[in-house]
Amino acid sequence: MNDCKQFWKAGDFEDGSGGNWETPPGGMDHVRVHPRFLHSNATSHKWVLGAFAELLDNSLDEVCNGATYANIDMLKNKKDGSRMLVIEDNGGGMDPDKLRQCMSLGYSLKSKVADTIGQYGNGFKTSTMRLGADVIVFTRCSAKNGKRPTQSIGLLSYTFLRVTGKEDIVVPMVDYERGSRELKKIIRASRSDWDINIDALVKWSPFSSEADLLKQFDHMSDQGTRIIIYNLWEDDQGQLELDFDADAHDIQIRGVNRDEKNIQMANDFPNSRHFLTYRHSLRSYASILYLRIPPGFRMVLRGKDIQHHNIVNDMMMTTEVTYRPQPGAEGLAKDSNIVAVVTMGFVKDAKAHIDVQGYNVYHKNRLIKPFWRLWNAAGSDGRGVIGVLEANFVEPAHDKQGFERTIVLSRLETRLIQMQKTYWRTYCHKIGYAPRVNKNNVEREWSPDFSPETSSKKKKAASSKHPAAAVNGFGEGPNSPPLTENIHEDDLHTPMNTGHTNGSSDKGMPADKFPPKYGSHSASPGQHAANGSPYEKTMQMFAENGGVPLNSSIPNFDQLVEENRILKEKLSRKDDDIVGELLRDLERERKYCKELEAQIEEIKGKSEHMYKEQEAIIDIFAEERERRDVEEETLRKKLKEATATIQDLVERVKQLELEKMKTQNGAWRPKN
Repeated sequence: MNDCKQFWKAGDFEDGSGGNWETPPGGMDHVRVHPRFLHSNATSHKWVLGAFAELLDNSLDEVCNGATYANIDMLKNKKDGSRMLVIEDNGGGMDPDKLRQCMSLGYSLKSKVADTIGQYGNGFKTSTMRLGADVIVFTRCSAKNGKRPTQSIGLLSYTFLRVTGKEDIVVPMVDYERGSRELKKIIRASRSDWDINIDALVKWSPFSSEADLLKQFDHMSDQGTRIIIYNLWEDDQGQLELDFDADAHDIQIRGVNRDEKNIQMANDFPNSRHFLTYRHSLRSYASILYLRIPPGFRMVLRGKDIQHHNIVNDMMMTTEVTYRPQPGAEGLAKDSNIVAVVTMGFVKDAKAHIDVQGYNVYHKNRLIKPFWRLWNAAGSDGRGVIGVLEANFVEPAHDKQGFERTIVLSRLETRLIQMQKTYWRTYCHKIGYAPRVNKNNVEREWSPDFSPETSSKKKKAASSKHPAAAVNGFGEGPNSPPLTENIHEDDLHTPMNTGHTNGSSDKGMPADKFPPKYGSHSASPGQHAANGSPYEKTMQMFAENGGVPLNSSIPNFDQLVEENRILKEKLSRKDDDIVGELLRDLERERKYCKELEAQIEEIKGKSEHMYKEQEAIIDIFAEERERRDVEEETLRKKLKEATATIQDLVERVKQLELEKMKTQNGAWRPKN
């Protein structure tokens, strides 16, 4: 018998005797589920922390039944000293029938309940079996809807099924009815069956008697569920997959998901901490697992609350883009109100140029794809850009760690890549990257209707309709991308939180807004000769900022002819006169070159001063936002303290009124 403690090898064990597969008399043929299915079913969780998320989902779904907390902790097995996991909540609990449905495969009552995360009826089995070989459930249900108060115990043990050679999934369970003073056993079949179940629970669980089992209910209130997972899986080195020692208030995982370099970087770059640690830290992952937490609900990990974190707080220079999926697409509900608001920006640590990027995609409040990296550029493009969106129109996979591949998802991916590229190439120079000059090509390449086959056709159509704007194949029609070579940040279609206002161009222009040289990829002076064209406006602006219009030094054909005539006349003079004239010309050229060099240095100085001013403004806004965050947190603490003080005063007033009433009642005596 294989007694392997490694999850990925635990499914290989020998069959039993073959079992009795004969159909009972008068019965129907039925399908039997072998215990190996428990293991193969749990392999859908490639990532251990994804199994924790399933159990937290179940607790969060119990908010509608009164749940106010979900607690995850570590316990010691008194039988062998091994470590166990406990996950508990004070939700509605389960009556005997619901517990049996929970232990069944594929049965779910949540699929028809709005605003619940679970829907397939498989999460409890896959998650618990991914964390450990065995799980025991204690659940208590209060009296409601005319039902009696009950408490039940159920055992789903892979070890029990494997060692005893079972060929069906057998789940020992016992139920009790709670009276005012004592518990009453609920006998579902016969007393001997009840005794067999309790004996199996005592033998294969971490508890040594029925009394020890019942003591677990002392940790619970009038209702709730307590799940204990034991015989936790080990890695190839014989250590537990779960690391309880690295942090006394966290549960981490060993192996490839843990990167010591990322852990060190998380200390140096706190705004990127969740990106660097969510793969191995349950506390970090759980803090971003939900987009919104119900008021009053707590998640507690090893005695310390998990602080909910919104990734938007890690961003600077944020912008919002509304994405509306195309109606009538495959797998998309015909609802015109289905949209996704994408909030994106640079992570606050982006100036350090660390490789942090990706979208946090939520579905019905639950994180499905953490830091989903879609744009895999060869260089540094896209670095530092993060985003958040809730996409309820795409369907998550069964393990809730990805989405089903559909046309709707493919279109969303394409649009998210386009958003990131446009944002990056527009604002990357603000955090220290080289500016992307040719923004026309960016807009053209990532426009929704662009394809390489249609590019040349669009160029011809644009040149025939608008000859003055034929360069690079851009027209001015409704489907043509806009020219962005010489526009200000305030004129861009995406807002920027830099504090600039319209008309602030007197401080200079970024490098990628400078006019192109003659003969480069952009337009020449002759192609934009019309008065008031974008090129002429750029030239005028460039001259106002201390530059020299480049077209003033470009000779035309008549000038070249005149210069040629002058040279011929000089050659016809005497040698001495020619040498003197050439020396004088050379001296003039040297002076002219020095003047040009001085102008260039002056322009460089202005440009550097402008960039320093921009950096200072960005730093000021970042410091101001941090100051506001600190001030907001302080005000929240004061509000909380004031609320507590008010509550204390109310209680004292009630106490004084009660004492006054007692005094008055004591002073009054009825006459005999």
